[in-house]
Amino acid sequence: MDKIKMKFRLLAIVLVSLACNVPAFASKIFIPMDAEGQANHLKAYGVAYATLKAGIQMDWLLNYKGGSFGLDQSDAVERMCKLRGVTYEVMSDAQYNGILNAINDPDFNGDIIKLEKPPRVAVYTPPGKEPWDDAVTLVLTYAEIPFDKVYDDEVLADGLVKYDWLHLHHEDFTGQYGKFYAQFHNAPWYQKDQREAEEQAAKHGFKKVSQLKLAIAKKLRDFVAGGGYMFAMCSATDSYDIALAAEGVDICSDMYDGDAQDPNAQKKLDFTKCLAFKDFSLITDPLHYEYSNIDNTEPRMQVVQKNVDYFTLFTFSAKFDPVPAMLCQNHTTTIKGFMGQTTAFRKEVLKSSVLVMGEYKPVNEARYIHGEFGKGTWTFYGGHDPEDYQHMVYDPPTELSLHPSSPGYRLILNNVLFPAAKKKPRKT
Repeated sequence: MDKIKMKFRLLAIVLVSLACNVPAFASKIFIPMDAEGQANHLKAYGVAYATLKAGIQMDWLLNYKGGSFGLDQSDAVERMCKLRGVTYEVMSDAQYNGILNAINDPDFNGDIIKLEKPPRVAVYTPPGKEPWDDAVTLVLTYAEIPFDKVYDDEVLADGLVKYDWLHLHHEDFTGQYGKFYAQFHNAPWYQKDQREAEEQAAKHGFKKVSQLKLAIAKKLRDFVAGGGYMFAMCSATDSYDIALAAEGVDICSDMYDGDAQDPNAQKKLDFTKCLAFKDFSLITDPLHYEYSNIDNTEPRMQVVQKNVDYFTLFTFSAKFDPVPAMLCQNHTTTIKGFMGQTTAFRKEVLKSSVLVMGEYKPVNEARYIHGEFGKGTWTFYGGHDPEDYQHMVYDPPTELSLHPSSPGYRLILNNVLFPAAKKKPRKT
């Protein structure tokens, strides 16, 4: 009997010794998103999307090391990270729980957001457009996030019900072809775009392209009202609201639609129909490359130099305002400025309901704004390409492999992942 007890004691000693010397079981994958810890921030979003598509839920660790990701260990995810050049770490449950405890500390401005399923992504873009014509299609392609291209036919046929997230290509919803007439009306590409737009309008029973684009804008508004997430950049932002405000009013000159614009158009605008803007003034000169005074491009060019053109992201309370906190996740709060047909939004014409998430204070402009409409949300981001300061027609495409950690492009991808989050109500 004593011999048996002795054997059990020896066995217990051996087991305790082994337990003390064997490292804790590694069962979590941690993907850091800070400046020093991540080699390819943009590809990391693609890994997150693919992980959700594989049915694996994950945590978005707001404000922890730049908005890092965490999930249960998976050999497939590890292989994906290695193939795509994404930095990751395998850690134990105990280590990961330590991170969660740090985030849950009331004194830490962070939160843990569950990402549940990948959003169905669509881009409203004309057929034949190349990825480099638009920053969003460019970064979706680089990050390897799948998306469908939709245009007028699909939108008018209520095809948007299949999608959760929609981006608007740099469209002109006013029917003025980007107001490129003065410089490019003899260019073959301009004439082709105009011809195809007029054919598309006639196909759907509209006499003018502006009428077709208004119908599209209203369908997009219905998409948001029904719970969709809409993201737009550059000219798709202000021209969208202008089209809504000008419903039933001719704001196009004869070279755009064959007849004169309404001389009283400004007085007839209905700002209550807009998502973001109010009390703006139209630029009625058809040869002036600008839609209205919503955009701050021309005033800022007189005073803002490229070397000091940086806008600042607001720091939101992740525990109380998780939505803007998600949309602003980054490894820096200072973003290089970049221009576009619509570069920035004058704060004077923003509706009071609009949330400003990024601004350039010296000229009192908003660069990155967000709002709610019905059951859904919209986000407008000024500028054309976050890594091309002043993108011009015929410029070569941006090579994103040279900018794998672009903070300006990260803002786009925050919006793509946003619908995957299990939403928490905003606290007041």
